[in-house]
Amino acid sequence: MYTNEDFDRMATELYSAVLSDAMDALGYRDQAMRHDLRPVIPEAVIVGRALTVLSVDIYEVLDNPYEKEMESTDALQPGDVLVASTNRSTRNGYWGELLSTAAQARGARGAIVDGLIRDVRKIQEIGFPVFAVGYKPVDSQGRGVVVDYNCPVHCGDVLVNPGDLIFADYDGVVVIPQRIADDAIARAFEKVHKENLTRDELLKGAYLKDVYAKYGIL
Repeated sequence: MYTNEDFDRMATELYSAVLSDAMDALGYRDQAMRHDLRPVIPEAVIVGRALTVLSVDIYEVLDNPYEKEMESTDALQPGDVLVASTNRSTRNGYWGELLSTAAQARGARGAIVDGLIRDVRKIQEIGFPVFAVGYKPVDSQGRGVVVDYNCPVHCGDVLVNPGDLIFADYDGVVVIPQRIADDAIARAFEKVHKENLTRDELLKGAYLKDVYAKYGIL
């Protein structure tokens, strides 16, 4: 079980590209989400466990439109990352300032929304890390509804299961399945170490082919 201190270390020392490389080496080659999921705060790094949410478009105003939306947000625990699939909705402004505030107060480390969000300036002001496809000022009421959470979801073209590790930075979002997390993270730290050695030798004028032959890193 990873702690927030573990996640903090990963956020400081690792990055999405090296984790993607580590999963490539393990045979998991399709763990990077689509390129259009971008950070609201450019320097944000999100690392934590996935709490997944499934939302669908609707075309009527329900009597209790926010029931599972509130329930899923209130279910967040310290170290969680909310990962929301909206089925790529362009109608539904699923996430906003108040959900960000509630998630932050619950100890969540960020949110990944494969869809549209709103209240972007407010989210930036409170400093809650969110990745999303785009912005639209509409409310979810009558446009989308959360139908389930803590279930498998397809987010950013990657299957995400509850408890999978999420790592997101300016390059993008990667999903690390629980079953390979320890191995992938260990490989990533090892590669970072070798990349640092490679960089030092390149800065001293070594030829790339010679350094690659020595460390096998590019």
